[in-house]
Amino acid sequence: MERLNQINREFYSAFAAPFSETRESLRELQVILPYIADGARVLDVGCGNGRVAALLARHRRGTAYLGLDASEELVARCRTHVAGHTSQVTEFVVADITKPEWVSSLPLSNDLGSTEEPSPAGWRPGEGAFDCVLMLAVLHHIPGRQVRARIVHQVREQLAPRGYLIISTWQFMENARMLKKIVPWNKVGIDEQELEPGDALLSWKRGGAGLRYCHWIEEDELRSLATQAGLNIVKTLRAGGREGNLSLYSVLSA
Repeated sequence: MERLNQINREFYSAFAAPFSETRESLRELQVILPYIADGARVLDVGCGNGRVAALLARHRRGTAYLGLDASEELVARCRTHVAGHTSQVTEFVVADITKPEWVSSLPLSNDLGSTEEPSPAGWRPGEGAFDCVLMLAVLHHIPGRQVRARIVHQVREQLAPRGYLIISTWQFMENARMLKKIVPWNKVGIDEQELEPGDALLSWKRGGAGLRYCHWIEEDELRSLATQAGLNIVKTLRAGGREGNLSLYSVLSA
């Protein structure tokens, strides 16, 4: 539903600064490092404030990193976040993955980024050029099972042979603190009968009052999405949030 997408676009436009402030810690992201080698080509779908790029600049040498996000405000913050890092080739692109043509936003050039080091391999959309694709805290913001399936299939096409797709999704329906943030759909004039089971509207209070759309993606749905895209689940684990288990991380491979 386009209205749900609009709710999230408006949120990240209005709250880019306070949202970014809550995404400074890199501790949770340590769980992705075993799947990203030095020199890897990484696509970060829904890159937020660029903290993955900052993580890789600290812990992996020679990576070529491409971050995508639908929020122009967050992409601007990404570029500030990684300014001065020279150990990796880095680029950020504004792209909305709810639109089927988002793949055409990926750069075609071998000269990705503006650092002195050239990209180790360059890439072209749909040619499986990325060693690792990340979708961290993104898929649960996508309304519609068919749209989520299409996106997982599209990102799977970007994977190189033996590459990894890492997806994290909030398990907010199992978290008492997050459950308290759920507000009625009449706040935005949406009839709950038009929604999927697991759809929720979550409140935000830092820097003002805001709302975000989220969908609870349980392990069964994630497994089904992976199977449809021709992916296998290598590993699942929990991390993140104050409790250390808010996010379900799923490591997938072809």
